[in-house]
Amino acid sequence: MPHILRRGLAALLLAAGATCTAAAQPAFPNRPVSLVVGFAPGGPADVVARLVAPALAADLGQPVVVENVSGAGGSIGQGRVAQARPDGHTILFGSLAQATIPTLVRGLPFDPLALEAVGMVNEVPMSIIARRDFPAATLADLVAVVRREGARLNLGNAGVGSTSHLCSLLLVSAIGTPVTIVPYRGNSLVMNDLMSGTLDLGCDQTTNNAEQIRAGSIRGYAITTPERTAALPDVPTTMEAGLPAMAMSGWNMIFAPAGTPRPVVERLNRALLATLRDEAVLRRMVELGSRPAAGERTTPAGAHAFWRAEVARWRPLLEAAGAN
Repeated sequence: MPHILRRGLAALLLAAGATCTAAAQPAFPNRPVSLVVGFAPGGPADVVARLVAPALAADLGQPVVVENVSGAGGSIGQGRVAQARPDGHTILFGSLAQATIPTLVRGLPFDPLALEAVGMVNEVPMSIIARRDFPAATLADLVAVVRREGARLNLGNAGVGSTSHLCSLLLVSAIGTPVTIVPYRGNSLVMNDLMSGTLDLGCDQTTNNAEQIRAGSIRGYAITTPERTAALPDVPTTMEAGLPAMAMSGWNMIFAPAGTPRPVVERLNRALLATLRDEAVLRRMVELGSRPAAGERTTPAGAHAFWRAEVARWRPLLEAAGAN
């Protein structure tokens, strides 16, 4: 067979093989997508996940089902995704917990840093809050009470490694006086005890407390971002209120299992970007005091870089608190 014919036949065989391979890989998604939340229903991550899931589904053309897999500071849910088939049909609605699990949880049957970042969904100010009859009118007053009362005051959070736990550690560090930190098994339990008056203090995402602050069920003293939030326009920032060391945000990010094909990650990212243009989603985020993600952090590469920076930021604080 002449050389040129052999080359042409080889090219045809390669093209046919590629066509067969493509045919063997069904288009993504081809069935419902499971959006795993590593915390119980009703918490801030769950609230935002259930907000964005319908918009993701509309763009993907398949149902997106929120699946709560709670426990161990979010690591059980992360493990569910990390060990899933890397085809994009099981993804994680991650949070700041994904930056603390690598420090806090040892002996995991998966690498907690082996996830594919799809993109950031939102960032959320934290609110410094207290029971409604707490004897302080301003954040400066609250700091004075904490310094006077110390460990007689209790400060609740949603469990070790949660965003509210990190906020609690940062608050105690910024004030410079230890209080009694009480871990709960979820944000809703913290809120219940704050509203009943059996818990003194909290520090949690505005998505979990803006409505209660507006209703007067609890007191809101400051939020932890540089700008005020439209959801709580009368609540000052910690910078304004004299506690600048409290700067932090909660956040949510979508992750896929390590090894998920790049075209699948990109398709998920396109669905996320479409969700972040959905007017109903954006309006509800504003009501909750959340800020939709924008810019580089909405890309897989930008989200990945931010996630790794958060791991590095929180590790020293957790280690100093003996939480690892």
